[in-house]
Amino acid sequence: MADAATTTAFTGRSLKAADHLSRIRILRNTFWTVVCVTVSFLTLIPLFSIVFLLLEKGIPLLKPSVFSQLPPAPGLTGGGFGNAIQGTAVMVALALLFATPLGVLSAIYLNEYSPKSKLSNAVRFVAKLLTGIPSIICGVFAFSVIVLPTGTASALAGGVALAVLTLPTILLTTEQSLMGVPKALREASYGLGATRLQTIFRIVLPEALPAIMTGIMLGVARAAGETAPVLFTAAFNQYWMKSLMQPTGSLSVLIYNFSTLPYDYQIQMAWTASLVLVALVTITNITAQLVFSRRRR
Repeated sequence: MADAATTTAFTGRSLKAADHLSRIRILRNTFWTVVCVTVSFLTLIPLFSIVFLLLEKGIPLLKPSVFSQLPPAPGLTGGGFGNAIQGTAVMVALALLFATPLGVLSAIYLNEYSPKSKLSNAVRFVAKLLTGIPSIICGVFAFSVIVLPTGTASALAGGVALAVLTLPTILLTTEQSLMGVPKALREASYGLGATRLQTIFRIVLPEALPAIMTGIMLGVARAAGETAPVLFTAAFNQYWMKSLMQPTGSLSVLIYNFSTLPYDYQIQMAWTASLVLVALVTITNITAQLVFSRRRR
């Protein structure tokens, strides 16, 4: 009887200790959950502040005419920035045309053909290094390679500078996307008699396409908002672009130029151009994600 009582008492103390530890764990979990949620909301404050400020400052001048008219001269009112939207779209398209095939094909080689070779490690190292260099260096590079030989700033030079800027992002994100594709899909494809090339282009790439598009859209967002490389290579033009080999307007340079002028109307138009730039990048991102996610399903 004494042994049974002792066992019962020991069991009771053990249960109480386990219950106490369980309560401590629950309290710690609740505390850190609250901390994480609070920090998450704090990170949204700057984002919502920027969006609110853009809406407050940019909406008053937002009307259809700003998309079809040319910028006003300093001190004058009216006009728009249609040429800047055109120039931004052309240079970002050129950047994607140059950087996307090179970045995706390089990532395929790194991940599918030679993931652990010295060349692959060197390419990864250089790509990671390029993601951290100042964007103005890309502008200086394109200035030396294209602007100086041709003797003029141009949309082509701006597109090359933005391509150099976005290439590392596309390469690294594409490689991570390919790494996320299960090996079982590759093995099943090989088991059915497919070659490596068929497996890559019919199985791996379609499976990784939504994630690849996310990386490309990150490159688009960065390219569309860059000022220094475009200022070096494309300069600015108050008129509509008629050739790739002439100075070209862009939203980022227009925002920079107008925000430094001592005229209220031009400063307000810079806010409107900022709102349009953010809206265009956001719409492009959302549209691409919806389209390619639907294709995947």
